[in-house]
Amino acid sequence: MHKTYRYTLGSKTYEFRHLADLLARATPARSGDRLAGVIARSAEERAVAQMALADVPLSNFLNEALIPYEQDEVTRLIIDDHDAAAFAPISHLTVGDFRNWLLSDHASSAMLAQVSAGITPEMAAAVSKIMRNQDLILVAQKCQVTSAFRNTLGLHKRLSTRLQPNHPTDDMNGIAASILDGLLYGSGDAVIGINPATDNVAQATRLLHLMDDVIQRYDIPTQSCVLTHVTNTLECIEQGAPVDLVFQSIGGSEATNSSFGFNLATLAEAQQAALSLQRGSVGNNVMYFETGQGSALSANAHHGLDQQTCEARAYAVARKFSPLLVNTVVGFIGPEYLFDGKEIIRAGLEDHFCAKLLGLPMGCDVCYTNHAEADQNDMDNLLTLLATAGCSFVMGIPGSDDIMLNYQTTSFHDALYARRVLGLGAAPEFEAWLEKMHIMSNAPGACLNDALPPAFAHSLQSLPANSGDTDQEANHG
Repeated sequence: MHKTYRYTLGSKTYEFRHLADLLARATPARSGDRLAGVIARSAEERAVAQMALADVPLSNFLNEALIPYEQDEVTRLIIDDHDAAAFAPISHLTVGDFRNWLLSDHASSAMLAQVSAGITPEMAAAVSKIMRNQDLILVAQKCQVTSAFRNTLGLHKRLSTRLQPNHPTDDMNGIAASILDGLLYGSGDAVIGINPATDNVAQATRLLHLMDDVIQRYDIPTQSCVLTHVTNTLECIEQGAPVDLVFQSIGGSEATNSSFGFNLATLAEAQQAALSLQRGSVGNNVMYFETGQGSALSANAHHGLDQQTCEARAYAVARKFSPLLVNTVVGFIGPEYLFDGKEIIRAGLEDHFCAKLLGLPMGCDVCYTNHAEADQNDMDNLLTLLATAGCSFVMGIPGSDDIMLNYQTTSFHDALYARRVLGLGAAPEFEAWLEKMHIMSNAPGACLNDALPPAFAHSLQSLPANSGDTDQEANHG
């Protein structure tokens, strides 16, 4: 039976039906929770819920499953994989005490790493609901999470980028031009990752070979990924395609993941298949996950939870498979879930904080759809806040306008801005390559060289005058 939570303010006693209800009412306002009918009915009720939540012992989250254990494999993963020894140093705290401890000097980077496996997604979500934006930034900045494949990501004072060379028809020349453009702006150390317009095994294989050819030709210390369904990537591996990373969108409930067409066993099979290829040179993190608040509600698989708590539960799925990258595509799902710039900024900071607290290499697609009440200035604000908070990576696309997915994200120039104003560098292996290729000098200061690098100039001169027709035929062959 669920426990009822009560809080008395003056002469009025507020009652919350169970822990999930308390978490939802304590959440900063957003359109998705309003759509789901779980939002606080007033600002006063939200403040009371936050005070009541602050009094809840962390141990309650181990005894009150938000989605029944018997019905949900994500719940079973959270409970069965919980590390009691790591939890011991914070086991006596309430949510409010936990917030104070996280903000204190006692919670050093080393200490946060030590307790990480003892923190459940629900604990992380709960404490984030009673933290201001600056609290989320301060604690996330202290969480040091690194991952590696052909370079090392997440190191202190580094900001990496996913080079996203999407094309509306998967035209090979167009994609290659975008890759070249991005590399010349120092983008692509997190991954060169394509969202295919035509999503099938044959097309994924074609794109994988294109990126692998570029990486090998120029000896780039980075990795590639086609963001296709995990089962497609498994088939690509079986057919001998050059797969570096396995991609999958994930959610915080079994039903959400079922709507995506996979379960935890599928991810385990894919991880083992990718590991068997042994393509990493400095590490073996082979998984790339994307998340985003609202996906569980969109799939009618949220079980009455607020969307931010559902999002945090997705990080349990990610943590199980030691990913190279986790990316919250924060504003992509639209204003039905995050209405405006304020809600997108808050969600981006929450997602980054919760993931880092749980020990994940978290990046963010700082983005919005064209029908949201947001603009590029909002994205500038979120990018600056996340880079300050130690975000592992952001997107890099030409002109910040994705012409395949039709949304607005961050450009190659935006990443250079963030690196410049905050003194951040790319992944060290990639940074050394940028200097070796004469793309940048004084790479930590993000200083681009004026001249076209000799290796790329030679390649451009060798291009045929017009090969577009040939490639279009190949794409539809």
